[in-house]
Amino acid sequence: MSGKLGVPNYGPMERIVVALAGNPNSGKSSLFNLLTGARQHVANYPGVTVEKKQGVCRYQDHEIVVVDLPGTYSLTAYSMEELVARRFVLEDKPDVVVDVVDASNVERNLYLGTQLIEMAPPLVFAFNMADLAKRRGLVFDLEQLSRLLETRIVPTVASKGEGRAALLEAILRTAQEGRKARIHTVQYGDEIEEQITRIEGVVREWEKGLAERYGSRWLAVKLLEQDEEILAQVGRPEVLDVVDKSVRHLRGLFRDEPEIVMADRRYGFISGACQETIKNSVERRHDASDTIDAVVTNRVLGLPIFLLLMYAVFWATFALGEYPMKGLEWLFGWLTAAVSGLWPVGSESWLRSLLVDGVIAGVGGVVVFLPNILLLFLAIALLEDTGYMARAAFVMDRLMYKIGLHGKSFIPMLIGFGCSVPAIMATRILENRRNRLTTILVIPLMSCGARLTIYSLLIPAFFALHWRGPVMWSIYLIGILLAVICAKLLRVTIFQGETMPFVMELPPYRVPTPRSVLIHMWQRGWMFLKKAGTVILGISIVLWVLASFPKPDARDLAGLDETQARQVAMSHSVMGRVGHLIEPAIQPLGFDWKIGTALIGSLAAKEVFVSQLSIVYAVHSQDSSDVLSAKLRASYTPLVGFCILLFCLISAPCVATLAITRQEAGSWRWAAFQFLGLTALAYGVTLVVFQLGRIWL
Repeated sequence: MSGKLGVPNYGPMERIVVALAGNPNSGKSSLFNLLTGARQHVANYPGVTVEKKQGVCRYQDHEIVVVDLPGTYSLTAYSMEELVARRFVLEDKPDVVVDVVDASNVERNLYLGTQLIEMAPPLVFAFNMADLAKRRGLVFDLEQLSRLLETRIVPTVASKGEGRAALLEAILRTAQEGRKARIHTVQYGDEIEEQITRIEGVVREWEKGLAERYGSRWLAVKLLEQDEEILAQVGRPEVLDVVDKSVRHLRGLFRDEPEIVMADRRYGFISGACQETIKNSVERRHDASDTIDAVVTNRVLGLPIFLLLMYAVFWATFALGEYPMKGLEWLFGWLTAAVSGLWPVGSESWLRSLLVDGVIAGVGGVVVFLPNILLLFLAIALLEDTGYMARAAFVMDRLMYKIGLHGKSFIPMLIGFGCSVPAIMATRILENRRNRLTTILVIPLMSCGARLTIYSLLIPAFFALHWRGPVMWSIYLIGILLAVICAKLLRVTIFQGETMPFVMELPPYRVPTPRSVLIHMWQRGWMFLKKAGTVILGISIVLWVLASFPKPDARDLAGLDETQARQVAMSHSVMGRVGHLIEPAIQPLGFDWKIGTALIGSLAAKEVFVSQLSIVYAVHSQDSSDVLSAKLRASYTPLVGFCILLFCLISAPCVATLAITRQEAGSWRWAAFQFLGLTALAYGVTLVVFQLGRIWL
């Protein structure tokens, strides 16, 4: 049955070919002798001096041919032993590969295992010398590790004859299952994965034979690693040209050879798997990394350190972003004055209003937040490239698992405090679709930077100085708690199913290159501008039309001052009429038609809520925010103010978020579910708070 895929139908004395791989000194020879006994012979592989050992054993009416591959630490092409072992797995296609791992040195031994995983043969891990590992105080969760690596793991002590029957049973069952598609593989990071995908495309187009023989992903990985044997087999210059460009791009990005960076990512995959499943490990791959990890992933210190770092990130984002924001505000103010100056003073023009109130105000309301967005992404890029963000996900993994998500889900949720659009894009790091959709749907409950404009207006308007901090903290905390509750509900209802285990990669700490950090920052910032800015531009124009037409009759404005005339015009417009139309529905929340129109405007962008209130209350751009605060304080109670905060926190996300939800989820159905679900939740929570508040206060 050697080389056949799928599930075979074994008859009596079916022949199974097993390749025995492993590091030197892993006990591979002892295990080979345990399996085959005296029924073995030694020869050489054709054309080379490397020794070939082969033996036979019988198990449950099956003849198992065991081929003892040369002991190697990896499957690159640097030595003849490595080349021989690799060729046998790839070309002879044994029915099962057994990787013999020294259980007392798991992390070092599993590097070979990750390369075998990438080659995708039916695979079994034999954790040999299990007695020595036990004496060294190592405790394995083999069931969880087996799920993470998607292979059977059998503890053995070959020198004492222990584990033979269990290993043969695992070999038989694995052979019967044949080759299976893996749920996930070692991930090399966005930049390298992008180049792997690019190379996969050209090898499938120009080297179909090689792609079918080796698999397009494995072939692309080896080409990026500049594997000489594989490069020699590529005959098309188109493929070599693409590979060369990819290698040069990655060299410039990482200031290191792609092969070295990819080796680090494999070790990160191994380290993450071992951190989750091995206790009291004495294995030390990177002393510096492990020393730092002992502190930052500590059960007690890990979470406070993470919260402290996040506080520093948010403080720096808004403290340092204040000055460039003021510069952009001045720039848009100057642009507004310049465009307005094209028309005579006091004249009315729909084109002037469209450009000033629609285009400039709409786009400017988003672009002024670009410094904050760039600074936030700069900080996150630094934390990612140094390797810390992987530790943050590791620290949060235990908590996230309890609500049915993976620790990696926390990273997009964290980005959501800056902006929901890039946060939803960041869910691409989640391999499981159920986890990804759940995370996408709850991300808007994280208070994004745009909501800060609402909080900054309403909290000082309704609450004394000593209450402002606690109110702000409570709003953020309510959003986080609701996200946790909603995620749990989604995972036990719509997205039922076991939470798939994923290896939490812990790459070694690296000093990030300025170019890499700046590229990460700018790519995400540009995506924010391109996707959010263009959508908001269109919606702002629509909102301008709705707030400007139809015009009231001139007789209705006779004898009114400018402020009164603007309020009458707003009430007469489509937006005002819609506000009056929905007023009966929002009155139980303590809201009137003016708040209703502002909530409608906030669908374009949350910060539009503030500008819409300014229009409704006839507050001019040259007036300070204190003027609007005073008018709000005179119109509403602190309870209503808190309910507005709640509704703006929970309610339907902005149009840009809905658009990106549709793009990433692949259907408008999920965007509609997000819109309606969060709106209903906001209504319900706000209704309860307002009605109970009226009773108690």
